[in-house]
Amino acid sequence: MKEWGLLIIAAVFEVGWVIGLKHAASFGEWALTIVAIIISFGLLIRSGRYLPVGTAYAVFVGLGTVGTVLMDAALFGQPLGFMQVALVGVLLLGIIGLKQTTQGAES
Repeated sequence: MKEWGLLIIAAVFEVGWVIGLKHAASFGEWALTIVAIIISFGLLIRSGRYLPVGTAYAVFVGLGTVGTVLMDAALFGQPLGFMQVALVGVLLLGIIGLKQTTQGAES
């Protein structure tokens, strides 16, 4: 269970650095972006020691994608249409399905 938590935290930091890559303008913002990259990948690597790497990476990228799309809409006014929301929902279902069907890791 701990490994899944690390993976979720890694995805949260992924959202931060992806947004930072687009919007960072000052030295401090770039520094925070770099710190988020280091934390994000560090936690991904750590969780990958105990989870199947394909599943861990798919969940990491999927949650990062969902978070980035939602934060882009919430923070920067990016419009979200019905189809985008529906596809984000499908992506979340896939992530949940991967987690539920992963062998060898505590659920």
